[in-house]
Amino acid sequence: MNANYYNNPPQLIPANHLKFHLPYFTPKEVEKLSDKQRGKLSITQEEKARQQACGFIEAVGLGIGFPRKTIATAQNLYHRFHLFFPRKDFGYHDVCLAAIFVSSKMHDTLKKPRDILMVAYAVRFPELAAKAKSMGGEIDMDPATVEQDRQRLLAVERLMLESICFNFTVRLPFPYVIKISRAFGASKKLSKLAYRLAIDSFRTLVNLSYPPHVVALGCLYLAALLQSFERGTSPERPGQHTSHQIAATLSKSGEWGQQFQTHIADIEEIAHAIIDLLISYAQNPAANTSPHTPSSPHPHQLSRGGLGQHQHGHGHGTPAPVYVPYKADQLIRLKIVMRETEHPPRQRESVAAEEPSYDATSSPFYRDEKTVRYMFAPAALVDDPS
Repeated sequence: MNANYYNNPPQLIPANHLKFHLPYFTPKEVEKLSDKQRGKLSITQEEKARQQACGFIEAVGLGIGFPRKTIATAQNLYHRFHLFFPRKDFGYHDVCLAAIFVSSKMHDTLKKPRDILMVAYAVRFPELAAKAKSMGGEIDMDPATVEQDRQRLLAVERLMLESICFNFTVRLPFPYVIKISRAFGASKKLSKLAYRLAIDSFRTLVNLSYPPHVVALGCLYLAALLQSFERGTSPERPGQHTSHQIAATLSKSGEWGQQFQTHIADIEEIAHAIIDLLISYAQNPAANTSPHTPSSPHPHQLSRGGLGQHQHGHGHGTPAPVYVPYKADQLIRLKIVMRETEHPPRQRESVAAEEPSYDATSSPFYRDEKTVRYMFAPAALVDDPS
């Protein structure tokens, strides 16, 4: 006899703890969680570690041939992971590789852990990669070391999956940049710059706090400011709007806010976060924490050119610096102008049912004897979590 699961559903296993997935956090929540997990690191040291990790993820992702969506999601998973787990407890290589592995599952671009490790070794140890390339083989690593690294990757993967409540749903700002640029009549050059800024946005924490369409609008707004600030007006083409016109439209409230369900204060916060990243790079372009802003390369580009051509040679695995046509003083002047005309920040309420617990010792992530039920949505959107 067939069971009638609709009228008589099976009883759920009793859970000691319910874990609700939060797709986004308020900026205050991100700040509070980051402060707790930062430990003894200063804000500057934490930012440097964050940029180093993002550069490593990008170098490994490009080395494997992953598309931009996989690399961007991995960077965001890294940021989310360290909202819940202290930096001092995990090596950034292990967290980065676990983020890449989970992201490859989320986007169906799956690679085996060993394949990811081999590319990571080539990024971390370029001299061994050059030797292996000359011999026509892969890097010669101790099998015991590879197995230990693989086990650590899988252990961190479990924690990372729990931090997202096993919810593999992911939305990225890249398609929204293209669609919104068309809606505003942006030129191809402006759309391309907004797309590159969207890539850089994953080196910041804005994608933890704002939906992808809001991030896309923030990138378009900053791109329009960059192309119009201290520059003369360019002739308007039929069917297109200039950067000055788009920047003027997005700098004040209007119908676009209701059309795209976006608040002007939010896109200003996103623009400030990304321009801070650009200023840090412009002030120190030789640092290996520099943002990398090209469009996604061909999947086989690195295999043809070799990994060594895309590194500094310091063993940190960060892509080589890319020329940014904006000087630091110009970016700082733009930021000052943005601050003078900015709107007051929007007060956001958390969708979390209760104040998140920051005590790692009581977290279900660290205790195997607890039965945890993971919900794919915030508590307010779950009918009956019991």
